[in-house]
Amino acid sequence: MADIALDPATRGTEPLAPDGAERSHPGPPPAQAGPPAVPAFDIVPLRGLPVVAVVLVGLVVAIATNTLWSLDFFHVVAGGLWTGIDLFLGFVIGPILGRLSVPARIEFTTRFMPKMVLIMPTLVICTLAAGWQLARHLGTLEASYGHHSWIVASFIVVGVMAVVALGLLEPANVAVLVELKKREPNPAVIARLMRRFIYAAGVTGAMQVATLIIMTRVATT
Repeated sequence: MADIALDPATRGTEPLAPDGAERSHPGPPPAQAGPPAVPAFDIVPLRGLPVVAVVLVGLVVAIATNTLWSLDFFHVVAGGLWTGIDLFLGFVIGPILGRLSVPARIEFTTRFMPKMVLIMPTLVICTLAAGWQLARHLGTLEASYGHHSWIVASFIVVGVMAVVALGLLEPANVAVLVELKKREPNPAVIARLMRRFIYAAGVTGAMQVATLIIMTRVATT
């Protein structure tokens, strides 16, 4: 059988079948989607550094003057914010984030996580430093203090939370941002790090409940 020459204007379709029905051309395979787009962001938001500096200077002044009100203010406010953020991250943001699409997760992460790089270490430092100085000021570190065992228990719980926050949560936070800064971020690595971040926040959130129980017990007995 002689070959059928295709007219240039009709290229892209196959010749008619013997029965007159035109066969559709399979066409080129669909292009695979590339890596998800990542918006521009800073790992450390520079605009927040002056705020952190002001807070830490205030903390130093409070410790140096050993004023009861200022020490109590830094300890209670920083501890309350630390507790609220841990509970909110572990039990509210975590389940929501797990149901978002990949682009939505990236958008949320690039807007939220850089702020946490500054917020969490500042709250941990203020809570621990002001709390220790407050305990010295009030004499609750003495073994003769009536609720000394409760104070020791709170030190243990808060110490473990600080280790988790600074040793697991914060490194996972920074690692996620560093991975997103790469030319081709690995979604699997990001998902694993985000799970570590959320789980660490959930653990510290649960331990924060224990801290609240201890502190309210000491304050009311």
